[in-house]
Amino acid sequence: MERAIDSSRRFYENQVAPMIKREFSQYEDRIAVGIVGEGSDCFGYDDFVSRDHDFGTGVVLWLTDEDMALFGDELSKAYNEIIENHPGNNLTERLKERRGVMSISIFYNNILDTDCYNEECEMSEETWLSLDHTCLATAVNGEVFRDDLGYFTAFREMLLKYYPERVWKIRIVNELHRFAQSLQVNYARCMSRRDVVAARLCHMQGLDAAMQLFFLMKRIYPPYYKWTYRRLCELDEDGKMSEWIKELASTLGEDSMWELSYDAHFLNVSDPVVRLSERIAGLIVSMLNENGLTDSRDSYLERYVDEIMKSME
Repeated sequence: MERAIDSSRRFYENQVAPMIKREFSQYEDRIAVGIVGEGSDCFGYDDFVSRDHDFGTGVVLWLTDEDMALFGDELSKAYNEIIENHPGNNLTERLKERRGVMSISIFYNNILDTDCYNEECEMSEETWLSLDHTCLATAVNGEVFRDDLGYFTAFREMLLKYYPERVWKIRIVNELHRFAQSLQVNYARCMSRRDVVAARLCHMQGLDAAMQLFFLMKRIYPPYYKWTYRRLCELDEDGKMSEWIKELASTLGEDSMWELSYDAHFLNVSDPVVRLSERIAGLIVSMLNENGLTDSRDSYLERYVDEIMKSME
């Protein structure tokens, strides 16, 4: 099955590019074009299931604010005429909002949900910390087919360079704490109380934290949650993390293994959730070592919080 990115490129080359050359030749080198943003098609994950909604051929045409005011309306009208006459086009209103003509600033500010775009390609630490991982992945996915001015691509490249070092460490610390608190501490407490609902929430919190830590160690933004594991599998070279994450996701705690009194100093590896959590924690520690964040091998992730915080001082 052909990917939507490939069909969009062909749509651009065969229909949109000729229209620009014919009707906007004086501005041709000022129009950036590509397919980037929300949707499985921009990540290359579109399949027969994803095509049941918000799916169709189209591209985004990015302009500077000045060019948007100068000829944005005319370009948008010409592009929409092509879309309306495109065979088999069934674009929903939601997808129409994701494609078509828009300013570079509005595109990035909307995707990242903050007023952050600037031609200097700079962001404060406060702004970096306010951004969501998945929004960043959405801002840099897909492909840019043409960008002669380079403004759209310059901001994209700045984001692709990943978090500044201090922001990276802060995010690692937050996820280490979340994994340790949810799976290495509170899960056992909840199971000892027979509170299986709270234990399951701890289970899921820790599962997500483990995947977020994997991406942080790889210095790659994770996509929207329903594609996070798929992307992790693509990046996991030896397959251990993806295998154990999947096993942890499909494993339930064993009530019968928690009949004894709770002991904060006892690791109840009789419960498969605890066993898998410790295996995954071990892999995370190995990745911390590979990234020069510690030289310890202790699998209790909370111990690395202060160590990494001190390195920031």
